[in-house]
Amino acid sequence: MPAKSKAQQEAAGIALSAKRGETPKSELKGASKSMYESMSEKQLEEFAHTTRAGKPEHVSDRK
Repeated sequence: MPAKSKAQQEAAGIALSAKRGETPKSELKGASKSMYESMSEKQLEEFAHTTRAGKPEHVSDRK
């Protein structure tokens, strides 16, 4: 599943970095911390490698 916004992609990249041991878990906060705890490395790769072209900065949950 691809990321829906640039912010979501960036959070996935940070969480992926922590999963791989490149970033300390203590530096995670917000969405990246939640993603780290709930997603596998493969799922994080899919989110983090989404093309950014045409993506909004943020996507609102409210409709």
